[in-house]
Amino acid sequence: MKIKAWWAMCFGLMFLTSLGQAQNQPKTREEAHKIVQNLKYQHGQIVLAGVATLKLPPNISYLSPDDTAIVLEQLWGNPPAPKKLGMLIPTDKTPLDRDCWAVTIADTEDGYVKDDDASKINYTDLLKQMQTAVHDHNKERTEKGYPAIELVGWAEPPHYDATTHKLYWAKELKFAGESEDTLNYDIRILGRNGVLVLSAIASMEQLPEIRQQTPGLLSMVDYNEGNRYSDFDPKVDKVATYGIAALVAGGIAAKLGFFKMLLVALVAAKKFIVLAVIAVVAWVKKILRKRQNPSA
Repeated sequence: MKIKAWWAMCFGLMFLTSLGQAQNQPKTREEAHKIVQNLKYQHGQIVLAGVATLKLPPNISYLSPDDTAIVLEQLWGNPPAPKKLGMLIPTDKTPLDRDCWAVTIADTEDGYVKDDDASKINYTDLLKQMQTAVHDHNKERTEKGYPAIELVGWAEPPHYDATTHKLYWAKELKFAGESEDTLNYDIRILGRNGVLVLSAIASMEQLPEIRQQTPGLLSMVDYNEGNRYSDFDPKVDKVATYGIAALVAGGIAAKLGFFKMLLVALVAAKKFIVLAVIAVVAWVKKILRKRQNPSA
């Protein structure tokens, strides 16, 4: 994607996120409970858009793209956004439970992400650059009415399995005025034509539970034959313009509808908060230029 197109998307998305919450939120708890009762929880084996399959254990339920939008927009008050492939939620919880956590599923079609940089990344240095980026952008955030943010650190350092081509990591963020830190837990599954994106909606106090669930989440979803990482054909398939480092820093966010926006959530309010980080984008662009021009 060309730089001008990136910025056009960025400004457009900032405008969209400023439009506020969904207009069709329930006005009473009774209305909210009625919405929950109409959700259609699915179990067992689920095929995602024909490219991947979920094999759910008994303790995890799946919500369709339409039901996921209902939860995110009507129940949790998020502005309209590109549709997800679905959502995972504990079978014994509902979206109205304060201790409920969820995992949204999306995908990108940026192409085959080369993982040859995975073993070379210094995640301590990467974290410092991301922390600086967040800090430097706080003045602009506060001027626009958003709370200042501190990237506290890795809640879970990035881990990449070169055999399964699955990556996960977690960030701890502190929002000004909030007593509870926010957990931003991410899983990425590399495929032939893009990446499956699993994002946990949880609070920091739920980190032990999410950490315990991560091996199961990693094993329950995978690309179907023909769409797997090993099915890549260099003669016909597109190669992504970024690698693992940019993936962790947020380089694929453009395809999810929030380029330069790191998506985090406060479970106490069940609302996404959009974090605009211009410096992170500049850093990602620098990585992309280096990939295109190794001598840079």
